Amino acid sequence: MKIAVTYENESVFQHFGHTEKFKIYEVENDSIVAMSIIDVDCGGHEALAVFLKNQGVDTLICGGIGGGAQKALTEAGIKWYGGVKGDCNSAVISLLVGKLEYNPDAKCDHHHHEDGHNCSGHCSH
Repeated sequence: MKIAVTYENESVFQHFGHTEKFKIYEVENDSIVAMSIIDVDCGGHEALAVFLKNQGVDTLICGGIGGGAQKALTEAGIKWYGGVKGDCNSAVISLLVGKLEYNPDAKCDHHHHEDGHNCSGHCSH
């Protein structure tokens, strides 16, 4: 299992579509065996879903997440847990023991398409 957490200063970053870093956890037998922080080279929820899939991620923990991002992640085969707050490590441990507090209806309430915003975004390869 490979878990990504939207990351900012050891905490779960609260706007998936603007994530600049993910903390990646490799898990075997419900134990964390490796952790790394990776910089994101793309923006927009569709591009971020593809980026995570290309990293081999199958699970995402994040804060606010819009409907388009939820759809893109689901289509990429990534299970997501939105509405999570607090420390990244604690969130992953809580997930592994079945006690993660999340909101299956978590939404970004500040998501706009004005000013040339493009949800599909792009990654540099």
